[in-house]
Amino acid sequence: MSRWDGIDEFVATAEAESFSQAARRLGLSTSGVSRAVAALEERLQTRLLYRTTRRVSLTDAGRAFLTRCRQLILDRDEALAVVGEEDGELKGQLRMTCSTAYGERFVVPAVNAFALAHPKLSIEIDLHDAVRDIVSEGFDLAIRFGRLTDSRLIAKRLASRTRRLTAAPAYLARTGAPRTIADLVNHACVLGAAETWPFRETGPDGEREIAFKPQGRWRCNSGQAVLDAALQGLGVCQLPNFYVDTAIAEGRLVPLLETHRPADEGVWAVYPHLRLLPAKVRLLVEHLEHRLAVAG
Repeated sequence: MSRWDGIDEFVATAEAESFSQAARRLGLSTSGVSRAVAALEERLQTRLLYRTTRRVSLTDAGRAFLTRCRQLILDRDEALAVVGEEDGELKGQLRMTCSTAYGERFVVPAVNAFALAHPKLSIEIDLHDAVRDIVSEGFDLAIRFGRLTDSRLIAKRLASRTRRLTAAPAYLARTGAPRTIADLVNHACVLGAAETWPFRETGPDGEREIAFKPQGRWRCNSGQAVLDAALQGLGVCQLPNFYVDTAIAEGRLVPLLETHRPADEGVWAVYPHLRLLPAKVRLLVEHLEHRLAVAG
């Protein structure tokens, strides 16, 4: 039996607080993960996890052991990455996550081109609008927007996006166009997942950010669905520019309050702090930086 046996299973279970979620992350069976952790505790003669029917949690000994095990895994993976890259070929697995719409439109096509160039590299892409904890969930890379606050992560700006307020000509023919942010209270707003819409306003002290809370009878957490509702004349919407730019150019949507358009948001590649960034992550980030900058 290897002295490593059970360590990966223990770390995954501790971070997920669940044997079943750890099993999905590792590609193993739940019973196999549970047995591996139990065998590790038996070898150490120490209980690492408390188990209940709903969740698992760390004992004091498990909490201290987890910190050391995380570093061991990082050191091991970095060493393996260095050896694996000596022949110039990218190998192993790369796991990444991104929001659904931006991922489908921009990130996945760029990653597919990267995968074709590196046939020995396995890539798993998780498209999800929730912000994943990439450290605890074992992701190598994430694509995120706006301000970043997690000190455990390194961020590299890849591109930018902005949000634009628009409505269909048919809607504006019925209601007229809003002239100020305050005018929006008198308009039907087509709502997405965001609770507020950001704007900029210039005052005596310079520019400041405004958060407007829109009201409306229609809501959907899909940007594509919001776009369709706006195109059909249901109201005013605010969406990232990649949804609406083509419709604006074709005259199917009219841009509104452009002088109040919010500041551009950064599109970032984020990844965990590592002493040595694996070549698979470094090269993919460079590839994405080029492709996303060109895509706009």
